[in-house]
Amino acid sequence: MERSLSAKPVLKWAGGKRQLLPDILGRLPDAVLRSGKISTYVEPFLGGGAVFFDVVQRFEIGRIVLNDYNADLTLVYRAIQSTHVEGLIATLSEMQARYHPLTHEQRAEVFYGVRNEYNRTRPHLDLAGDLGSAHIERAAMTIFLNKTCFNGLYRVNSRGDYNVPHGRYVRPDICNEDVLMAAHRVLQGAEIRTGSYENVDDVVDEGAFVYLDPPYRPLPGTASFTDYIQKATFGDADQEVLGSWFATWHERGAALMLSNNDPKATDPADDFFDDLYEAFEIHRIQANRAINSDGEGRGPITEILVTNTPKKKEREA
Repeated sequence: MERSLSAKPVLKWAGGKRQLLPDILGRLPDAVLRSGKISTYVEPFLGGGAVFFDVVQRFEIGRIVLNDYNADLTLVYRAIQSTHVEGLIATLSEMQARYHPLTHEQRAEVFYGVRNEYNRTRPHLDLAGDLGSAHIERAAMTIFLNKTCFNGLYRVNSRGDYNVPHGRYVRPDICNEDVLMAAHRVLQGAEIRTGSYENVDDVVDEGAFVYLDPPYRPLPGTASFTDYIQKATFGDADQEVLGSWFATWHERGAALMLSNNDPKATDPADDFFDDLYEAFEIHRIQANRAINSDGEGRGPITEILVTNTPKKKEREA
């Protein structure tokens, strides 16, 4: 019987995996599915954390290591995990009480005021430092901006300033105490790191399960070019380096799973990932994503899940 899972993503995040969870869970290593246990669970590109929040409630996990390049994102998770979570909730509750009664024009004024303060204070705060009141305030601003900005995007300009415009929602869920406290509970004991994905190399060995959700390779002519704008680019050369790490971690005996766009969804001749991960199993799964800026481009499109099991023809050889 399916369990009711209380913890779920706290933030809206481009490329979130909630709709793909059945495909992901169904392709977990056989040993995990049989035993219900994971020795070490690792996410080098945490993002919104949909896979983590689901897996941590279904399986017994010995060690959890979560990492992301975005220091503001990991600060949010550290704040939620910490004993400061009640202060975070109180700050968000005040922001929600102030924002909800306003007209759209008044809300926009509040939003841009928070955004300006967010950008003004960024250079003066060590986001990876010990948590203090300024860190909790900034984590609250990150959540507020995420819940009230256009389309839940996180995007910065060349100066590192957050520049997503105000959105339009009736009653955005700025402070959901139940969701925040459920996340607080499942984050206990997790190691939260900030940096590039190689930051987890020391814990990837036999017995580890690693789920990789890197910045997606853009599909030509689709919204992927704008939905995942980041300060640090992640081009084909970076995808190839990641593929080398995938092979290295495979040799160590870790169980691996990687998500990405399927280039063949828009160009059947594009074999980029088929070549890069030719030694591994590539599963093509259906995903409902916006692939164009207009409604006609919204609908099923394939994505890939790469798992480090030998290809069927090799297993049968």
